Amino acid sequence: MAHDQQELFEHRSHRYIDCETSSEATRIVEIEGKSLTTTPVFEAYWRFAEKRQKIFFKRVKGANDPDLTDDPILSEYRFTNAYRASDRVSQYLLREVIWSSGQGWTDQDYFYRTLLFKLFNRPNTWEALEKELGTLSWSTYDFDALDGLLNARQAAGERNYSAAYIMPSAGAVFGHKSKHANHLRLLEWMISERYPQRLKTCRNMGEAFELLLAAPSIGPFLAYQFATDLNYGPLTSFSEMEFVKAGPGALDGVSKCFVSTEGVSAEGIIKHFADFQEDYFDAFEIDFSDLWGRPLQLIDCQNVFCEISKYSRVAFPDIQGKSGRSRIKQKFAPAGRLPAPFYPPEWGLNDKIGDNASAN
Repeated sequence: MAHDQQELFEHRSHRYIDCETSSEATRIVEIEGKSLTTTPVFEAYWRFAEKRQKIFFKRVKGANDPDLTDDPILSEYRFTNAYRASDRVSQYLLREVIWSSGQGWTDQDYFYRTLLFKLFNRPNTWEALEKELGTLSWSTYDFDALDGLLNARQAAGERNYSAAYIMPSAGAVFGHKSKHANHLRLLEWMISERYPQRLKTCRNMGEAFELLLAAPSIGPFLAYQFATDLNYGPLTSFSEMEFVKAGPGALDGVSKCFVSTEGVSAEGIIKHFADFQEDYFDAFEIDFSDLWGRPLQLIDCQNVFCEISKYSRVAFPDIQGKSGRSRIKQKFAPAGRLPAPFYPPEWGLNDKIGDNASAN
């Protein structure tokens, strides 16, 4: 349509302009008082969220390849879910680590179990440790036993750490040669510094983030991820709409969605996407199935930016982001039907889900 016939969507402080050029739509989005021109990745962000969420619901119902999606990129490569808490490792954390059998556990136990699991972020490692040592808790913590088991696994060629993100070694702080030994000492340090109790006194997720960021070797990305993981448990009950911190992948995804983001923070863009998600789904005529009434939260929108960063390497190879990466490494290998998902009880979703999510 001609420039003087622009279609304008208005909602509170939000402006979205769509005007066609010779080959594709040029869109202008106002965020933090700045007018940002979008790229085709902007629209792909919303369509990715819709398609990935549909795959999730189909897998819960028992569908498997090739019935999950007609998107060739989603069929071939591995991506996380639209909702972070729906991912396989998050589901394991929720079911088996935090809410498995925690009656009588102390605040230290919940803190210790959550971060011990997240330091490795690998269910196989957790299961190997519990098989040998029994239920892991702070009251039964034994550095030598854990260190010995992790050393033995490493010597046998077993992977202790997930490849999802890089964990700093903390060797300069705690002095051990092995990364896992330093991470065990880090946990000891945090509990000696009363982190479980101090976490409970934080007034919002931003304060929890700052507390975790103050721990040795923990940077902004890990501090935000750990704050989110701990918030799945009983120690805190922050809204996931209170605070967000963009990680490296999200920064790359944000940069690909716009021609330029000069003068606008990545966190402001993520918040804008979360606040106005319904507007954008409507504008693109996308029928998005949310999480049993729960819209995408800030952590989810941050994660979708990470995933659209990867997706666009294949879908839009000419659009370069900050990372300079051009390939997606992990291939998709469907593992069959998912169990009915489980979420933090205070979200009020578990009673809505029913057997195998039959409502969706």
